[in-house]
Amino acid sequence: MAERRPRRIPPAPAFQQRPLGEILKEVKVITEEELNRALQEQKSTHERLGKILIKNNYATEEEILDALGKQFGMEVISLKDHKIDESILDNISPPFAHLYKVMPIERKGDVLTVALADPLNVHALDDLRLIIDGQVKPVIASEDEVMKAIEKYYGVGEETVEQMIESMSGGVVAEVMEEAPEEDIADLKRMASEAPIIKLVNLILMQAIKDRASDIHIEPFEDTLKVRYRVDGVLHEIAPPPKHLQAAIISRFKIMADLNIAERRLPQDGRIRIVMGGREIDLRVSCLPTIFGESVVMRVLDKSAIMVELEQLGFSKGIEEQLKELIHRPNGIVLVTGPTGCGKTTTLYASLAKINRPDLKIITLEDPVEYQLHGIIQEPINPKIGLTFARGLRHILRQDPDVILIGEIRDLETAQLAVQASLTGHLVFSTLHTNDAPGAITRLIDMGIEPFLMTSTLEAILAQRLVRTICKKCKESYTPDPRVVRDIGLTEEDIKGVKFYRGKGCPECAHTGYHGRSAIAELLIMNDPLRELILTRASTSAITAKARETGMGSLFEDGWRKIIAGEMTIEELARATTAEEETLPEEKPPEEEKPPEEEKSPEEESKPEQS
Repeated sequence: MAERRPRRIPPAPAFQQRPLGEILKEVKVITEEELNRALQEQKSTHERLGKILIKNNYATEEEILDALGKQFGMEVISLKDHKIDESILDNISPPFAHLYKVMPIERKGDVLTVALADPLNVHALDDLRLIIDGQVKPVIASEDEVMKAIEKYYGVGEETVEQMIESMSGGVVAEVMEEAPEEDIADLKRMASEAPIIKLVNLILMQAIKDRASDIHIEPFEDTLKVRYRVDGVLHEIAPPPKHLQAAIISRFKIMADLNIAERRLPQDGRIRIVMGGREIDLRVSCLPTIFGESVVMRVLDKSAIMVELEQLGFSKGIEEQLKELIHRPNGIVLVTGPTGCGKTTTLYASLAKINRPDLKIITLEDPVEYQLHGIIQEPINPKIGLTFARGLRHILRQDPDVILIGEIRDLETAQLAVQASLTGHLVFSTLHTNDAPGAITRLIDMGIEPFLMTSTLEAILAQRLVRTICKKCKESYTPDPRVVRDIGLTEEDIKGVKFYRGKGCPECAHTGYHGRSAIAELLIMNDPLRELILTRASTSAITAKARETGMGSLFEDGWRKIIAGEMTIEELARATTAEEETLPEEKPPEEEKPPEEEKSPEEESKPEQS
């Protein structure tokens, strides 16, 4: 593809606060069709529009920077030949520069001029003003030039939070931050409001978001304060802050969550709302008293990340098509099951978004409401005042809904009301904590739901897991450990001819070999043979066997298909599933060259794919 020559965008005040795509379209840098294609791609990748336009050769980096300068009213500069006085480098610490991608270039009086790679990062400017105790003048430069300047003057930065912690291990901070007596709340507030503590807490939060963490754990022990991030479902520990900063750090998080810092004997829950790079991030905060202090766990709720379409969750085509048909039914109950953190809420939200339209009234009952869905009535549960799922559901039925989402069926009363709602013409979505789809039927019967009511209302049960996907940047083929193969119940004959992949480890995936997660699932759709079994109160194993006979695949089989497609490792399949009495699907990698004697027969080729 030929290289494009950049076109300068004429300055115009009217461009300020206009969408970037509209500015580029108006000055004829891109066409309407190119903008629509880029916006469609952005929905699935969540990348910045400018990066997508550059990647697809719709615009040059210079054109994007010029448009951003006009949009935000900032000067655009080049750092290639810009000489920076090293005396101003102390204004910004190396960890801060690497994390926020900012480079100080000049200081006059109390005004520090900084080059930003991301002009949308208002949070960085606010923190800078606090740290330097002065004014900040932002200018825009390309991300590549900013990072090269940071590496040139500050060095290569890998562990930003670790560097910050190391720099705080001594000096004046260590002298000031001795743990305060329990009764000295005023002193505790003062310590939590010190600039170094604010800076450290912000870095912990920003590093977690940068690393795509779903949870942040601050855990006190006898002689250390651990900080761990859960990334793609697995916990990773970073360098611990000094133990003597524990009271100040915990108090800072509690102040941000609007919690009572004087209360250390009872659990507390709160929320922190921050904006990073134009993205709204909610942190659901839980404080739990322990013998060595308060443990704080924060669930990271990225509103932009959750609003994905059903097609983007990673379900196999067969399950995806069946789900689309189920969620458009006029009534019945559809359940999603699995352990905590397996993506049940994301699946239900994506389902509601798919059917959300003006002629449907959709109401949800959630504990708590994690994400706000446009056009949908959402009610938070509050057991402290007696607002339980059952009580809320009674009142919801008087609101003339068409579709109801119950966050979780926890007791018999809620289950009975869900059944009643379904019988009166409502489509009901909910979740249960069971290991597989057939187990949900047994669980409901054990709760006290009559089998004849279940057969009349239950439409389908989806059991799912989230598995880590292989990093595309460092993907390589390999031979798996024979012990892992044996542990999941496979033989050498089962894996013959299969090409396995893994991630070698690179900066993009933090050297883990994994980047992102995808869903594997089994979908049980009710039919007459299953209803007959349920009426006899059959065991879970009997229901499972009958469901397999009538077309239900297993979690293991769905995961195996992802291995065949080169999307996940066999070790990840072993971690996420069990393989008792499994039958592998017959798909093989399309690119694989097989010897003639291993070619499938026409009869085998014509077998329908299990879903």
